[in-house]
Amino acid sequence: MPPPNTFRPRARLMLLLGDQLIRDAGIAVFELVKNAYDADATTCKVTLKEIDKNDETAQVIVQDNGCGMDLSTVTGVWLEPGTENRKKQKDAGQRTPKFTRLPLGEKGVGRFAVHKLGGKVRLVTRAKDKQEVVVTIDWSAFDKDKYLSQVPVKVVERDPVVFKGRRTGTRITIDALHERPWTRARVRSLYRAINSICSPVHAPDSFSAELLIEPESNWLEGLLTADEVLKQAIFTFEGTLSGSQLSYDYHFRPGPGLKRVTADKRKQENLTITVDSSDGESKRKESRVINLNQRKIGEVKFAFHIFDREPRVLQLTSTDVAGLKTYLDNNGGIFVYRDGVRVYDYGEPGNDWLDLGGRRINVPAKRIGNNQVLGTVQLSLDSSQGLVEKTNREGFVENDAYRDFRDAIRFAIKQAEHERNLDKDRIRKAYAENKDKEPVLEEIAQLREEVKERELEKDLGKYLDRIEVQYKDVLNRLLVAAGAGLNLSVVLHEVEKRIADLLQAVERGDKQSTLIEKAKHLSDMVDGITWLTRSSGPTVVKASTLISQAELNWKFRFQHHEIKIVNGFTLDDPDPEFSVKCNRRLIMGALMNLIDNAIYWLGTHASGRKLYLGTTYELNNKPGILVADNGPGFIDPPEYLVEPFVTRKPDGMGLGLHIAHEVMKQHKGRLAFLSKGDVTLPREFTGAALLLEFPKES
Repeated sequence: MPPPNTFRPRARLMLLLGDQLIRDAGIAVFELVKNAYDADATTCKVTLKEIDKNDETAQVIVQDNGCGMDLSTVTGVWLEPGTENRKKQKDAGQRTPKFTRLPLGEKGVGRFAVHKLGGKVRLVTRAKDKQEVVVTIDWSAFDKDKYLSQVPVKVVERDPVVFKGRRTGTRITIDALHERPWTRARVRSLYRAINSICSPVHAPDSFSAELLIEPESNWLEGLLTADEVLKQAIFTFEGTLSGSQLSYDYHFRPGPGLKRVTADKRKQENLTITVDSSDGESKRKESRVINLNQRKIGEVKFAFHIFDREPRVLQLTSTDVAGLKTYLDNNGGIFVYRDGVRVYDYGEPGNDWLDLGGRRINVPAKRIGNNQVLGTVQLSLDSSQGLVEKTNREGFVENDAYRDFRDAIRFAIKQAEHERNLDKDRIRKAYAENKDKEPVLEEIAQLREEVKERELEKDLGKYLDRIEVQYKDVLNRLLVAAGAGLNLSVVLHEVEKRIADLLQAVERGDKQSTLIEKAKHLSDMVDGITWLTRSSGPTVVKASTLISQAELNWKFRFQHHEIKIVNGFTLDDPDPEFSVKCNRRLIMGALMNLIDNAIYWLGTHASGRKLYLGTTYELNNKPGILVADNGPGFIDPPEYLVEPFVTRKPDGMGLGLHIAHEVMKQHKGRLAFLSKGDVTLPREFTGAALLLEFPKES
């Protein structure tokens, strides 16, 4: 009788699994560190060697001091993908002998992380009172037309060389890195990921992970630790979710910097956890009580450390404003931990699992954003079996248990916002400043005064009347039109700029013919404003063309402010060229807004003003147009800067960055606020750096 038919996997299946199951290098390293935790290790060190070089000397080494593996475990478990060894331990409640840990892994696929990092792997491991086992894998051998069973993996035993004496553990060395050289931004991102593996609030005392760079470099300079940042939070909200009840303690600690307000604390016990569909945050049709016990989720502990990012408050409460903002921008969010070890990737920039960003759209001042909070949610592994981790290692399966868990955390966040807002309002009232003026209309009124004073009403008055009537008409139409936010912003900003230009010309005493020409141009612009309500056809344009045109448009301002332009295309090592399909007028307007902003802030520098215009692929391997300067840089968080009417300019409208942000969203790209070291720039450009980042070229 012939043998039954069976699956005969090709060797390259191993490579496909690694590519599909592990998204990036950060998750790959994260998986290896989790393996160290499951192995009862107390430390796990990730070493990056020669990582800035594009040659074979670049390595990633992950070493722990856990229990290690003997030959039978290597051949019978580690080399058997999909083994249920960890799952059986977890289901049986079997804990590790030394630190009584339940295993975090259960799918038996975490080892594919090594393939995501590099093409060659050397594993050295030793169990107690055993020989060392050495495993050598060349992943290139799996990319041939062979069956999996035909590709040998070299496994040998030897006398201890790495783990001598009574030492045990595992060391994994990865060569032939797929990504090389690594960028400073990549290394700093990995550092943040490794440092977030253990909870900053309730980390297990028995385990720590760290990142080392060899040879030493300054790539990690300026990165604050979680402990240093937590001390600067002025609002804290801690408590538990148990069954259908929420209990919490809230503290407001303004510190000595905010002398006009007093500290406060409040608490609440046994508040019923509900999902309320009336706020638009749930798709459920009616309010209901959540009971986590019914979802096999035991007590959930949480701690939200909330920051007030209003510039004046930061100056009064933080010892390192720039460092704090950078840390929160890169690490802010609410993270989930089981037994003190992180469940990836909740809280990462690409995973707003609680929709904190979406909730802030309509009422940003009342809601907490990801870069305003360092939050932890603590679970016990043996009492949260209703939450099942996905095979791809990125969070929980989105079943009913997960949805109720998420909604319960959202309920807690609402209470935190309510408590925070009471004290936030007290701060705002205590430190209130002058009310902002109404945009555009007051500019027109000021222009009228100047025109009247210079006896130009006869020539310019009719244009100003026409402009004001047309503007009010367009404004009213846009205000009542659904989804007109960007259009309204463009109208306001463009009209304001033209009015300012005409006002300056009047104040300078320009020729009457010049003033009439400018006024007519402004009037014609308002006349033709209806194009904003109609879509225009996209066109393909080179990045260099956009940059050159922007330089030409602002040439007179560069000369006036004595600003030196550094064009990335004219350097000895020129920036890359790319083409983008876009609405040319909108992208040009966005680019000119970024330059306009830079020109203003460069004006605060007495001399040596420089502006960089170029392109880059460095940030996310996506094409982008880069605008950087050597001015003072930003002191406000990006989430505020892209909101309309937010500005630190005495007479600014606060719409330039908002418009650029909205334009890039329309083009499926984004406006990125860069941190130092994210991209390569000439050394002198230490101020603001922004990127119009487009989707990858097809």
